[in-house]
Amino acid sequence: MAISPATYNFTLQRRSDHSIPLIFKDSSNNPINLTGFTVAAQVWDETRTTKYADFSVAYTDRSAGSVSISLTDTQTATFSPNVLRYDVLLTNGSGEKEYYLEGTIFISEGYTA
Repeated sequence: MAISPATYNFTLQRRSDHSIPLIFKDSSNNPINLTGFTVAAQVWDETRTTKYADFSVAYTDRSAGSVSISLTDTQTATFSPNVLRYDVLLTNGSGEKEYYLEGTIFISEGYTA
């Protein structure tokens, strides 16, 4: 089943922790049971030549389609361009892969150390 990924753009401060709670739903707005699924998400430069980070994934409630993806302050400290891209990939138990979310990360400079 091919889908068009949703878009979610956001701003984060360099050298900060950042977490995004996600609930995956089908076309009828019902939660997707993520039992047997894996979720992966990565941050890349706009040309996809440099990978900056892998998001950590916490499965908060698989049966309700709920996960949280997060980045640490150590990871975001390396985000040197001011604009980066990311996406979220779901792989089902049969190995089929689909992108469910993509977007732009705008980097803001944090000043307090």
